[in-house]
Amino acid sequence: MNEQKQLGALVIIGGAEDRDGDCIVLRKFIRCAGGVNAHIVVLTAATSQPREVGDDYIRVFERLGVKNVRVINTEQRDDSDRAEVLEAAEQATGAFFTGGDQSRIIALIKDTKLDAILHKRHAQGLVIGGTSAGAAMMPDVMIIEGESQTNPRVNVVEMGPGMGFLPGIVVDQHFAQRGRLGRLISALVQQPSVLGFGIDEDTAIVIEGDELEVVGNGAITVIDESTASYNNLGDLLKDEALAVFGVKLSILPHGFRFNLKTRQPIEPAV
Repeated sequence: MNEQKQLGALVIIGGAEDRDGDCIVLRKFIRCAGGVNAHIVVLTAATSQPREVGDDYIRVFERLGVKNVRVINTEQRDDSDRAEVLEAAEQATGAFFTGGDQSRIIALIKDTKLDAILHKRHAQGLVIGGTSAGAAMMPDVMIIEGESQTNPRVNVVEMGPGMGFLPGIVVDQHFAQRGRLGRLISALVQQPSVLGFGIDEDTAIVIEGDELEVVGNGAITVIDESTASYNNLGDLLKDEALAVFGVKLSILPHGFRFNLKTRQPIEPAV
């Protein structure tokens, strides 16, 4: 129980966060990680342009007052076992995963020494943030890819192992902008997870303990599949439409909160 309370915050961003204006979402990540005294490592495993993307986040974080920012480029899997990479992760107060392809994060980091250190440090208070692909990789089972703007079907979504920072939950990103309700429901019905979070662009969920807070200019869609009374998954062929009864849906904009233990949104104080 005490170890749970020591866990660092998770700052999970739906992609396309503002990097040039007010930067509401990135400011929240910085504050969680220690403000101007934060030591931030930017992990670029997801992107095929690590130098350019890393330099961009250095620019943003330094503009917002963070003096200690370092990029961890893991272009080869062996890079995740290099001594200087592990030292940087050990010293960090915040680790930020960029966007790109979440499968690259798994291929280059999962089950390496860097992965072990990130999980160890997160249990000690390290803040883990991620945007787009860096959001998708947070669960233990993640969405690898899938169709947008479609009704739920068995073959709409491909799932695979995630990084395991947020077990038992499915995360989808660019949610409203790409019409991903169908694929998130498909993922939930096919996985043992009961909660799904669809996060809009320039929007984050900040998880500390048993509660999450929504930050940013969009909203999150919370789908609770534990209330479902029926689905036809067992009767379907691969390309046939899913039917689901009784799923509970909540929409939470900036400032609203949700209790992960009770699976209930929290009404604002009057």
